[in-house]
Amino acid sequence: MSIPKRGLVAAAIAGAALFGAAPSALADPPPPPAPGCSAADFEQLKGVVSTATADYFFTHPDANAFFSTLKGQPRDQVKQQVDDYFAANPQTKSELDGIRQPIRDMKARCS
Repeated sequence: MSIPKRGLVAAAIAGAALFGAAPSALADPPPPPAPGCSAADFEQLKGVVSTATADYFFTHPDANAFFSTLKGQPRDQVKQQVDDYFAANPQTKSELDGIRQPIRDMKARCS
């Protein structure tokens, strides 16, 4: 007799879950993103910026060497080292900021 009770309880739970989810399933879907603001657009832009950053590092061996040494370090130490590096190398900071600017622009436009 306990097996049918378990089955009844399981059916009741499943039914509650099914009907409890019905209102959210009937809700209107979120509006589509603005043109140029889709997930695909963002991922494509990240790829372009990544490629440009890699190209920069390949053509600026000192910057490449510095950033390569940061891997595996604690985040707070990395931030301080990067801040110090950029303070000593303002042109590198400016150039890397320029490479990353399209992502900042997209985030501002699409948020």
